[in-house]
Amino acid sequence: MPELPEVETARRLIADQALHRRIVDVDDSDSYVGRPHAPGELRSALTGRSLTAAHRRGKAIWLDTSGPGEPGTAGDAGDAGDAGDAGPELGIHLGMSGRIVVTGPDGGVAEGGDPRPYGARAVKPQWSRFTLRFADGGSLVLLDPRRLGRVRLQPDIGALGPDAAQVTRAEFGALLSKGRAAVKARLLDQSKIAGIGNLLADEILWQARVSPLQPASRLTAAEADRLYRAMKAAVAAAIAGGGVHTGEIIAARHAGGTCPRDGAPMVHGTVGGRSTWWCSREQA
Repeated sequence: MPELPEVETARRLIADQALHRRIVDVDDSDSYVGRPHAPGELRSALTGRSLTAAHRRGKAIWLDTSGPGEPGTAGDAGDAGDAGDAGPELGIHLGMSGRIVVTGPDGGVAEGGDPRPYGARAVKPQWSRFTLRFADGGSLVLLDPRRLGRVRLQPDIGALGPDAAQVTRAEFGALLSKGRAAVKARLLDQSKIAGIGNLLADEILWQARVSPLQPASRLTAAEADRLYRAMKAAVAAAIAGGGVHTGEIIAARHAGGTCPRDGAPMVHGTVGGRSTWWCSREQA
């Protein structure tokens, strides 16, 4: 599943290649991905506008849009469409297999989001769940084989905690240490810290040498500090490496796997309802 690093890759792609391109058409016919909007509602709200900024908190992306704009040439990739009052925010959630595909005016294609190949099968047309078509001939597409992504206007991100890449040490300690839940379950709670998924949580706990089963309220100051530093390092490394699948412990998360640091057997269990792997020696 795309976690914070993969979603940040998608956000950067949009920020780098999809802003200030006038929208001339929208395919919002997938009523499940576009719920609660009826087909045509997103098209009506976005046509004639352009995307002006790309934001992210945790796994949620939202895009600012321009006012209805001024007339421009059909191939204009500049600021046409940015005049007038700001338009609605466009929220995008990649779900478990979503990928953003941006086609440039020259036909070049760039992708961000789920880093895993979809398999030997060719990409099917029905996997294109939502499309913005630009005046310059390019497009932005949410490609999602499992149909678990989401697109909506004026997304509410108020229930999300601070972003894992931006949370301060003081905020992290206060949010993590309360309650009896296991520390891994606490890391996965998006209302506390937004952006950490299952694989990233295992990587953070392994780097910090903390058991995923330990109650969060019993973390020592030293353990909480190690977790904070491990979270920052793991997030930065995953963004730079292309996704959480590049983490040091990920390849060892299987039966018979051994810890890459000390060679001890990996242990498997379920924590917070999620499949979890940890080192039998250093995270005991």
